[in-house]
Amino acid sequence: MKIKLKGRYVIGYDGCDHVILENAEIVYEKDTIVYVGKNYTEEVDEVIDAGNAIISPGFIDLNALGDIDHDILHLEAGSNRQKNLLWSERYIERGHHELMIEEEESFKSLYAYSQLILHGVTTAMPITSVFYKGWAETYEELASAAKHAASLGLRIYLGPSYQSGIRVVQPDGNIKLHWDEKAGEAGLQRAVEFVEKFDGAFEGLVRGMLAPERIESQTEDNLLQTKYYSGKLGVPIKLHAAQGSFEFNTILEEHGVTPIRYLYDLGFLGPRTGIPHAHFVSGYSEARYGKGDDLALLKETNTTVIHCPLIIGRHGSALESFAKYKRSGINIALGTDTFPPDMFQNVRTGSMLSRLVEKEVEGSTYADLFRSATLGAAAFLGRNDLGRIAVGAKADIIAIDLDSFHMGVIDDPIRTMFVSGSGRDVKLSIINGRIVMENQNIPNLDMEVIKDKGQKYFNKMRRGYMERDYQQLSEKELFQPSFKVVESIDHTEA
Repeated sequence: MKIKLKGRYVIGYDGCDHVILENAEIVYEKDTIVYVGKNYTEEVDEVIDAGNAIISPGFIDLNALGDIDHDILHLEAGSNRQKNLLWSERYIERGHHELMIEEEESFKSLYAYSQLILHGVTTAMPITSVFYKGWAETYEELASAAKHAASLGLRIYLGPSYQSGIRVVQPDGNIKLHWDEKAGEAGLQRAVEFVEKFDGAFEGLVRGMLAPERIESQTEDNLLQTKYYSGKLGVPIKLHAAQGSFEFNTILEEHGVTPIRYLYDLGFLGPRTGIPHAHFVSGYSEARYGKGDDLALLKETNTTVIHCPLIIGRHGSALESFAKYKRSGINIALGTDTFPPDMFQNVRTGSMLSRLVEKEVEGSTYADLFRSATLGAAAFLGRNDLGRIAVGAKADIIAIDLDSFHMGVIDDPIRTMFVSGSGRDVKLSIINGRIVMENQNIPNLDMEVIKDKGQKYFNKMRRGYMERDYQQLSEKELFQPSFKVVESIDHTEA
């Protein structure tokens, strides 16, 4: 099948950068784009007219939400409540366990991946929480995730997470790391086995990756082994690092250097290594240690920073700044990392936070962040066939509707869609040449059923926090409502 897709704007690629074509068209055959331009004269099997829309490369989300989001429970918990949401030492001593049954853990990825597709994500590298896990992700839940991604048509990079330690809260409220090195070693081997089986599966839609959990939860040996297997298997690594004061100070106290310098000294950084967040670096305003130049180390090693502006902004932090990292020559990709998995919100927030730090627009435009969500992410994956609309690229394409009244007047298409649009304005998604979503509907997916099951999953997850809380607070104390909850309102006048 040869299909022509046309619309008011096409965000094409000229070999160096994105370009805008007005009243243009794309032709793709099977999974590959064969023409980008105007007035294609050869016969096609089908014509899809997107009308008044922007036809764009799909978003590549390198820290994509892979489960039912827990962060809604964390983002407005005050500093006196944050530690209540971690594991207690007593919970560890009693025996930590899986909260969800296998069927529930299988379901969560179906819920999450359908959300990604609805928001215009065509390639994802997921992240899931371990707060409610027995320890880390299991082989079985990732095998289910691979099958769900393939059934939905989502292009995905997967591997079960692993860790050798986890933060726990002691009875006096102090936080420490609880270690289980054998669990970390077993987790890495589980991840290797997964990659060996699933890398390239489902006609190449599923690819492997290695996902060690947070840097402070890893032994030096497991980090070195992760780097070794990344090279041996030819897959990328994603490690959360330089993302908070506890981690930063823990690494500093143990090794005398910043987390980024520690990874550099280990030889862990490199073109296949992606670091989500990476804002707690030398010279950062909240860091109590500023020696060295972490940005220079990231640039030297061609390590990718996976910037997640929405979630760190919600928690009162920011990269200092997106524009500065780009000026330093660092490759930056984007991740959503929270609900909604909306790249529009992340581009807006990332641009705003960068401008706030820089006091300047240059380097912080919507176009700059759009490049990160497409070309920057593709560069990290080593995929010059993704993140662009060009001959020879994969047919991973989305159409953003401009007809809705809330989009307002149309100026430049990139500025218009990021000023006024959201993921709900994506009306068509094509991945690998297959239509996976049209008019916010996913074929063969009953969203009402998915929504109901998702709420039940979340409710169970929420209850699980109470078991782990070091103070055993009541539900009302632990999860304080925005306003007082009442049964009725007394309308009598004072």
